[in-house]
Amino acid sequence: MFLKRFFALMTLVFSSIILAFNPTPEQIAQFKKLPEEQQQALAKQYGVDISTLGSATTSGAVNPQTKKENINSILPRDIEREEEEVVEDPLKPKVEELEPFGYDLFSGEPTTFAPTEAVSAPQGYIIGVGDVISVNLYGKESHSHRVIVDGEGMLSIPDYSPVSVAGLTYSELKKLLQEKIKREAIGLNAYVSLAELRSIRVMVVGEAYKPGSYVLSPLSTVTHALFASGGLSDIASLRSVQVKRDGNVAAELDLYDLLLRGDSAGDITLRDGDVVFVPSVGPQVKVEGMVRRAAIFELKNGESAQELKQMFGGFKAEAYLKKVQVNRVVDNAVSSALSVDYRNASETTYVPQGGDHIKVMPVGETIVDSITLIGAVTRPGHYQWKDGISVDQILTNLKTDLLPQADLEYAIIVRERDQLSNIEVLQFSINDVLTGKKVMLQKNDKLFIFSRFSSALEEEEVLVNLALTAEQKSLQEKVKLWHLYEHSQFEQKVLFGLSLDEKSVGIKERYLEKKAAGLAPFSREQLLAPINLKLQQQASVGSQVATFEVLGKVKFPGIYPLAENATIEDAIDAAGGLLESAYAEYFELTRYAETGEISNLRLDWNAETAEERLQSRDTVNILTKPNWQESYRVSLQGEVNFPGTYSVKRGDTLHSLIQRAGGLTGFAEPKAAILTRESLKEQEEKQIETLSENLRKDLAARSMQKSVSSASLSYSDMNKIMADLSKVEAVGRLVIDLPRILSKMEDVVLQDGDTLYVPVLQDSISIIGEVNYPSAHLFRKGISLDEYIDLSGGMKDRAEEDQIYIIKANGSVVLPRKSSWFAVEDHQGGLEAGDTIVVPMDSSHMDNFTLWSTATQIAYQLGIALAAITSL
Repeated sequence: MFLKRFFALMTLVFSSIILAFNPTPEQIAQFKKLPEEQQQALAKQYGVDISTLGSATTSGAVNPQTKKENINSILPRDIEREEEEVVEDPLKPKVEELEPFGYDLFSGEPTTFAPTEAVSAPQGYIIGVGDVISVNLYGKESHSHRVIVDGEGMLSIPDYSPVSVAGLTYSELKKLLQEKIKREAIGLNAYVSLAELRSIRVMVVGEAYKPGSYVLSPLSTVTHALFASGGLSDIASLRSVQVKRDGNVAAELDLYDLLLRGDSAGDITLRDGDVVFVPSVGPQVKVEGMVRRAAIFELKNGESAQELKQMFGGFKAEAYLKKVQVNRVVDNAVSSALSVDYRNASETTYVPQGGDHIKVMPVGETIVDSITLIGAVTRPGHYQWKDGISVDQILTNLKTDLLPQADLEYAIIVRERDQLSNIEVLQFSINDVLTGKKVMLQKNDKLFIFSRFSSALEEEEVLVNLALTAEQKSLQEKVKLWHLYEHSQFEQKVLFGLSLDEKSVGIKERYLEKKAAGLAPFSREQLLAPINLKLQQQASVGSQVATFEVLGKVKFPGIYPLAENATIEDAIDAAGGLLESAYAEYFELTRYAETGEISNLRLDWNAETAEERLQSRDTVNILTKPNWQESYRVSLQGEVNFPGTYSVKRGDTLHSLIQRAGGLTGFAEPKAAILTRESLKEQEEKQIETLSENLRKDLAARSMQKSVSSASLSYSDMNKIMADLSKVEAVGRLVIDLPRILSKMEDVVLQDGDTLYVPVLQDSISIIGEVNYPSAHLFRKGISLDEYIDLSGGMKDRAEEDQIYIIKANGSVVLPRKSSWFAVEDHQGGLEAGDTIVVPMDSSHMDNFTLWSTATQIAYQLGIALAAITSL
């Protein structure tokens, strides 16, 4: 019973603590006597932090420093709101809304502007009841008095007769007291000052944040009273704040004058008993867009468009002023739209009205009446167009106007031919322009200068770049970045800004694939793709697509825009010219008729053919010289008498090349030779990538299955296999039997990029995989496979004993005492020097999860081959 009463008592005590937020020391002491568990239970019930109770003070104690700091501070009104926003979803979309102008300045919590000794009173300050006057007498005697103006307005200085001072100014008071002291006391002078100022009480009513009666300093003005009341409500007027004194309007303050022009004429000093009245807001206008101060502004009757412009601070430089949008509500019934010419605000006929919503839009990004220079130039960008201008006036000097990689034989002009932005293309040669040919330009032409290179790597390795200084290289990089931005704008409009038909989607996809393949910034593939796409999109019935294609032995095969009157010679120039391997007798021209018929023409190379006019969708195919062969390179490394890189012709064999290289040395181990091939390396890379992806998918699927028990592979084991597989480097090994090749029993036809590695004589055998100590041991005849495994510490618990296999020195794989694998005969299964014994991981516990064993086998095989190569 006692315990229940005690808990009831403490509940009441604790409730009073919560409600008052000012617990007494006695209450805190009683609370601390409770057991810790009961303290925590009560604190949790009432939401109180126990740690704060130890530092609590009594209700009557106030930190004077804190009070002093709060005297003239504006406490933020939105503390609670900010705390609530902390827990909001940070990804929640937020819409920026216009705020009423000026309200944030007065947005605070109610506070006080109490009298302070630190403020000196002006000479015109009116003395009133409660002021404390300091009178210091000096001369034949010295006295100091602090006297207060009493309720009758009298000031009583000891030893002197009372004097009425209420209503006097500060300067009049000083003069009066000094004369009084001189008159009533011979030989004494007085120094008079204000020691303390009285308080005044002012009413703040209307649309104040917290209307009420406030005690202020007698030096307070209207704005001080507004600050003291916490500012203004959401519907308060800033244009006509009134001060009422003795029933009359003593002053009217327009806060816009104060905020916009710093004019505080209406911000008068308040007197005791004054009433500050804040009326409701008047007509408002919303202004947003390209203005310096977007907000909601309050209007007074008769204010003009020019005065409204002064409120929002004017327009930004990029504002479109010819047609400023104004949405207006007419007769509270319908909305109407106005277009206001604000280029001269003082002359506009627009008169702002309440409810107007003004939107100032930016000028368009398109630069009109200009020439745009794009590509491998030193100064890309927009140039002024004027009547009669030609390309040679834009590109005046080969060295200073063009980048080193610029192609001088092929350039184009993209020209808008109608108001629908349909384009046509003109082709020209920069060499011709620099030698005097006139290529005239029209308004808004885009001039494209291409690179002589297709890939970024080729462009970087151009010899001219090697002679550039660091500053020149930096400038070149900046030019590339700027131009990529310019081209992206053109690309965005043409390539991605329009709907695509089925055919143009293919071009877009191919373009994006090539873009990711390391193309040079100003290559034909980069710059022509959006142009070709635009030409396809504007094609229609009766207007064929203006493109052609060049295939075969040219530098840059691909699709090109068809210029007016373009010829076969122009097509070859567009494709960068013929390669050395091009057949010079004739070429093929495939032509598509409007009826759908296709004709293949074989044309001889001559002057007449070169002038053959191209038609829409023509395909020019440059054939290869008969029996032409690119130079093949094959490398021999290791124990070869003359190792190195050799040139071979198509059809040469490995045996013949080894004979050219002087054969093998006496220390060579032909059974362990490794032949690598680039095409096989690419296949291995794809297989490793596919296997890794399948492993990830299977691992993710099986991680959700109940069949994966505690006996399964641990996460660390799976992670290790995945990590090992990700580090595997493709080799491209072709398994060969070099002894049989040397004896002419078989041979291998060489391919470009082949490499033969011939190691030294082998005298060891390696054991890897799921053994305790993977290692290599000296090969000894008569030692069995199990004995070699025992020499490596034996098998681990997770070893798959039935799946042990041997990787022979030549790369083939055999299963001991079982049927052959990879077409290896049984009699080859015996252990030899250079062999590797692989003990794989047991994968049966993974529900026939054979991908794991496949992954480890690939990793082991490629790792062994790579180790053998790097050891040479």
